[in-house]
Amino acid sequence: MTDSNPPAAVRVFAAGSAGCVADLVTFPLDTAKVRLQIQGEGRTSLEGQTVKYRGVFGTIVTIVRTEGPRSLYNGLVAGLQRQMTFASVRIGLYDSMKQLYAGSADNAGLGTRLLAGCTTGAMAVAFAQPTDVVKVRFQAQVRLLESATGKRYSSTTQAYRTIVRDEGLRGLWKGALPNIIRNATVNCSELVTYDVIKELLLKNHLMTGSPPAASSCWMPSSWSTGGQDTVVCSKF
Repeated sequence: MTDSNPPAAVRVFAAGSAGCVADLVTFPLDTAKVRLQIQGEGRTSLEGQTVKYRGVFGTIVTIVRTEGPRSLYNGLVAGLQRQMTFASVRIGLYDSMKQLYAGSADNAGLGTRLLAGCTTGAMAVAFAQPTDVVKVRFQAQVRLLESATGKRYSSTTQAYRTIVRDEGLRGLWKGALPNIIRNATVNCSELVTYDVIKELLLKNHLMTGSPPAASSCWMPSSWSTGGQDTVVCSKF
């Protein structure tokens, strides 16, 4: 096994670890996204109220002012659990799925790559959906500085127990179907695009040579895929 083709276990662990690092950096943005998405829920009973959150950074400022800066990281533990189960499968097993379907990851066609992306995206949601449910419940939970009322979940473990007790085990998999559709689409639009662009850069002898130069092709490949998956999948 060469350094450029590490074992599946190494890829799974590396993908999960990278996902955790990314979550630590971007979690406040994710919390703002959730608050903006749920804003307006139950609007019929809140007629006349002004919009609380305006824009991503306006939402972050409002949360810090009314709930304290720690509220930006509500649900972080569940978020890290999610990345270790979600990113590790979605990204870490992609090459293994290509090899399984094509017999060789190096000779996989576009259809095989799309199928591998769909498979790992769906598998990742199946494993990680409970952690995603708990993470979003924490992020959507509003706790005012002057009052502790309305705080339904106090810890990650207690949140799992509360959901199972009140909603049954199926409550941890609420929203699984649209999430599977979304993440299967994300994998197809993100990982496959990244894979194809990186292969084209290497085939045309761009950014090849020493290991640092060869590794630099990851950046333009990632930039090319970073925004388009959000555009394609934001409806789900």
